Amino acid sequence: MCWPSGRRSPVAEVLGPTPEVPVAFEREQGCTEAEWQRCLPGAVGPHTLALPAPGRAVVTFAGGAGSLHLEWTVLPPRRIALLSVPRLAARFRFDGVPADARRAFMRYFDLYTQRGGG
Repeated sequence: MCWPSGRRSPVAEVLGPTPEVPVAFEREQGCTEAEWQRCLPGAVGPHTLALPAPGRAVVTFAGGAGSLHLEWTVLPPRRIALLSVPRLAARFRFDGVPADARRAFMRYFDLYTQRGGG
């Protein structure tokens, strides 16, 4: 893990190696469905994205290295006092994608979909 300057972050030693990405998992995304669909084409990098039905996407990995099936549903917003945060339940299922490719894909996907803050 590096700073924007390229220097190694001291946090990298604390966090250790990147954990394995399971073949299937579910997570909450803090965005609207429109924001999610707008960022998906860029978040999949060089891979092919298809949207076969509402709430579904298929990512075909370059070089025939497998595929990723995405499904999402809109959840009620999370409310904290007057703050309202939109939410999606997103399910990820990799088919035939090696562990190192899953890890690299999710690292890029997470960085691309990360929102600013601080």
